Amino acid sequence: MNSKDFLPVSRADMEARGWGSYDFLIVMGDAYVDHPTFGSTIIARVLEAEGYRVAVCAQPRWDTPDDLLAYGKPRLGVMLSGGNIDSMVAHYTVAKRRRSEDAYSPGKRIGLRPDRAVIVYANLARRAFGDIPVIIGGLEASLRRFAHYDYWEDKVRRSVLLDSGADLLTYGMGERATREIAARLASGTPVGEIKDVRGTAFLTRDPADCVYPKVSCPSFEEVCASKKDYARANMIQYQEHDPVVGKAILQRHGDRILVVNPPAMPLNTQELDEVAELPYTREPHPMYDALGGVPAIEEVRFSIAHNRGCFGACNFCSLAFHQGRMITSRSHESVLREAKLLIQHPGFKGYIHDVGGPTANFRHPSCEKQKKAGLCKNRACLAPEACPNLDADESDYLELLREIRALPGVKKVFIRSGIRFDYVQADKSGAFLRELVQHHVSGQLKVAPEHCVDKVLDYMGKPHNKVYETFRQRYDSLNKKYGMEQYLVPYLMSSHPGCTLEDAVALACWLNRSGRQPEQVQDFYPTPGTLSTCMYYTGLDPRTMEPVFVPKTPHEKAMQRALMQWKRPEKRALVLEALKLTHREDLIGYGKECLLRPGPGEGGPRGRSGKTPQKKTVTQAKRREPPKKKAGWAKAKPKPNQRPGKNAKNKRSR
Repeated sequence: MNSKDFLPVSRADMEARGWGSYDFLIVMGDAYVDHPTFGSTIIARVLEAEGYRVAVCAQPRWDTPDDLLAYGKPRLGVMLSGGNIDSMVAHYTVAKRRRSEDAYSPGKRIGLRPDRAVIVYANLARRAFGDIPVIIGGLEASLRRFAHYDYWEDKVRRSVLLDSGADLLTYGMGERATREIAARLASGTPVGEIKDVRGTAFLTRDPADCVYPKVSCPSFEEVCASKKDYARANMIQYQEHDPVVGKAILQRHGDRILVVNPPAMPLNTQELDEVAELPYTREPHPMYDALGGVPAIEEVRFSIAHNRGCFGACNFCSLAFHQGRMITSRSHESVLREAKLLIQHPGFKGYIHDVGGPTANFRHPSCEKQKKAGLCKNRACLAPEACPNLDADESDYLELLREIRALPGVKKVFIRSGIRFDYVQADKSGAFLRELVQHHVSGQLKVAPEHCVDKVLDYMGKPHNKVYETFRQRYDSLNKKYGMEQYLVPYLMSSHPGCTLEDAVALACWLNRSGRQPEQVQDFYPTPGTLSTCMYYTGLDPRTMEPVFVPKTPHEKAMQRALMQWKRPEKRALVLEALKLTHREDLIGYGKECLLRPGPGEGGPRGRSGKTPQKKTVTQAKRREPPKKKAGWAKAKPKPNQRPGKNAKNKRSR
């Protein structure tokens, strides 16, 4: 692919286009992948479509401004992002260990972006260009727009707007705000006077600078000093994140006031179509070819994002605080045009890997009331059970899938970005689940029950376990009916606030009764802004202000994680300790309900009969071997017309 199809990535590229000057420099923490699932690329292409000259500086060196200086000073400003995910999450595991790979960097190379990339890049822009408008955005800026608990430093940090020294912050999906800011700057409006754009935040000393109806939340100093104030502030911020009825939020930081204007309205269908169909090359820039390419493209190259937003509102998920809970979706015609582009790709083998988004089976707002009155502040749409007003209709999504799989050249259309099984349950027609099983599962269907204990699920904002169990039974029944060998792969989480060691033992027992053991376990990861992170830091549920148990020590979290993989020999000591601490020695024995067999010198029950087991002969031992692990929990072998893999772009978003 010709590099001229991409946006300029150097001064030489600009000169080749005959540019004597340019308008905006886009600085991004990811490698430059010209694809509509990369947020910085979307913003760059949106600006280009508005007629501005835009250059891209991807992953610049952060110890010198020379990489930025090489472009020359932009006429209107610098817009920057830390990347598709928070730079600290990109660099560190939940155990705070440095990761060895970065899929958003060429050749998976780690270390090509700094920690706290937004702050570093904004300060680089100041060093390079002095008094120039600097606008920060993307997920990292969005989630850190207020004073926030930082898991990696274990303290409350100021709004990223102060630490970065930027002029404006855009949060959420920033197309509307970006267009308006660019137009104001182009018209000669000083950046310090741009204070009324929805979906932005700025600093002031005069609260009268806020032009919207407003509410104050506890100050930075107050949330540092009082965990109750932190919880109250977090709840205000969460409830006002509503584009229909949300108010501006003011939070004092010393002698300055952070003003976070109300969220921008989501793009409508026509606008979303236009953004999705900008002239993306859909590939990494060729400058990365010799470096091994950019692995992140492999998960999305043959996938289609058809929607935005998620009203699932899981408490540990950043989507509600970034994209928001209002669903918007693309037209069928736009999605089909994108599918036809994929079919023409030289690497296309007939398989569309995903037609999804934050939650694949959402195509419209949760109810009619939401369109006029916003989202309910005191209840969720799906948890602990579906709201009576929920419009659980998957027929439009189902029709879209039918149209795509009818295209010449398409062998199979998979759904890998995840579905809400509780929403499927609420759809009484059952048509979507039937066709999902028949046509859209790649051997394994990933769903996210997260736990089995209802009180833990309440803290997570997830439906109760009976909803998942009913869905599992329906799914298994349909697979049997259609002669399909397809399995459910549940995402499960350990150590979420509210989950005691006794709850972790209950989860292990539930898994044991199911005959399953997960190969991978996700510890709760406290990311800025979420309700679950608030619980982790404060020990309070911000919805009720009631105390909540929080597993925090590495050893306790290790025990909870080990209980979900109790059969692994290296986990035995931790599982044994957990069972003794919870007085569940009844799970050490020979019955099928037991998790561990007694070792030398260990007590525990003598088996279901109560008799001490006798030494077995070799023949008896063979006859009494434990049953083999059920197929399907481990990775299922793909059928000849299937392609292994998963779509990670929305991983653990539900």
